[in-house]
Amino acid sequence: MKHYSELIELLRPQINMGPDPVTLHVDNAEEYGVYPNSIHTVKKAILFMVKGDGEDLLIVSNYDSGFAGWIKDGYVVCQLCKRNAATMRRICPFTKPVRVLGKERSFGVGDRLGIASEGHLAIFEKYDAYPVMAQQSIRELDLTNRTYEDVLDCVTWAAFKNDYRKGFGADGDHLKRAQDVKYALDLGYTMITLDCSEHIRNDVEALSDAQVAAQYTPNAQLEALYLGKKFDIGEGVVLEFGKEELMRDVLTYGEAIDFAVDIYNEFFVKGAADADFEMSIDETATPTTPLQHFFVASELIRRGVKPATIAPRFCGEFQKGVDYIGNLEQFDAEMQVHAVIARHFGYKISVHSGSDKFSVFPSVGKQTQGVFHVKTAGTNWLEAMKLVAMVDPSLYREIHAYALTAFHEATAYYHVTTDLNKVPALDTLTDAQLPELFNQNDARQLIHITYGLILNHKNPDGSFAFKDRLYKLWQQHRAEYNDLLMKHIGRHLDLLGVSKN
Repeated sequence: MKHYSELIELLRPQINMGPDPVTLHVDNAEEYGVYPNSIHTVKKAILFMVKGDGEDLLIVSNYDSGFAGWIKDGYVVCQLCKRNAATMRRICPFTKPVRVLGKERSFGVGDRLGIASEGHLAIFEKYDAYPVMAQQSIRELDLTNRTYEDVLDCVTWAAFKNDYRKGFGADGDHLKRAQDVKYALDLGYTMITLDCSEHIRNDVEALSDAQVAAQYTPNAQLEALYLGKKFDIGEGVVLEFGKEELMRDVLTYGEAIDFAVDIYNEFFVKGAADADFEMSIDETATPTTPLQHFFVASELIRRGVKPATIAPRFCGEFQKGVDYIGNLEQFDAEMQVHAVIARHFGYKISVHSGSDKFSVFPSVGKQTQGVFHVKTAGTNWLEAMKLVAMVDPSLYREIHAYALTAFHEATAYYHVTTDLNKVPALDTLTDAQLPELFNQNDARQLIHITYGLILNHKNPDGSFAFKDRLYKLWQQHRAEYNDLLMKHIGRHLDLLGVSKN
């Protein structure tokens, strides 16, 4: 192994004196244990990342660069800590998130483990879509014992390591409280997904006409705006509200609209947040009809909200980790109207729980005319666990057996229709057959929703039963994991009709 000071001296004639980071290339960077695409110069300093003993490190030539570390042989060795990540985002702006929902195609790739960013970035170097890399919900943070700082820092280091300059977004996903919105925005997150599910009534559909009339408070303004009017929104779509429909829509979504308006005014108007705003109405028991979608969008915009995306609850079921469950012809017909509504008002359709919804992706791509936002998350965890089944069958068998005992507890967090009786018994499978479990829906959902319990499960002595062994395995097999992600997420993008660069 050659000494880092030798590489620094070799690069010193190329030092950039200005404020903009410049990428440097050295043919034999690997001989120094350096990641080749991480070599940069900015503000009189040379920076690069190296393979340390069990962890990656940052090497900096200039003591005054602002990075914290220890001096060794004329350079500074820096850990990939929060302070240094913040410094990196300041010195190399391409490592901090930007707003990407204004792009035609954006795609969320939530990384619950903090290990998928390198593979994800490689994917979006090849496809004509923009990634939202830092994308986690508060629920996911709680289940993985991570923070929004952790999530963003992982992407920052991956962007620097791979010299990724295309731009990526950061999403405070499925936030339900004002303090959580503030938390994400204060950290520089460039997208907020407001989860309005707690303000949407799921019981209205089952109410009788008399019950609806009894609960509805007459609203002269809304009735004047919508009743007796035909809304020709183009492309052959004409929408019309009856009194009964309007009353039900107000009862179902009125409080959610008020909540979204309040949050938007607090943070995006008064707070002038430099971020995109998404309204999520998908976490509900009943689908959002096109007419309900129109009503919600119309009211938001009338009251001053400028959504970048809206996520309806589509017909059928978008369960975690498996393909779409429902009538594809109905989905396509309704998606066509949903997409026209979005184009009419000037925002994008957002498809949540988009992981592995392969059968509807052609419809999404077609009906939105290639202008959409799709979110995935848990599928990246499943690919990581598939890797475990491939390279360490014994460890996978331990985890799978535990997941069976933890499954019922995990259903408190996710709605699935998993039938554990359909999951093949481990003792009937050879080691070579274990990866095939990830082609079986019930087995996928078993592993998918138990991720938090798996990662947090501890031995009697307080040590983690699986977490440390898993991260060691993933570190050792990073290239294989990246290849799995390239193939799997690439399939999503291909079916959505996203072209390659």
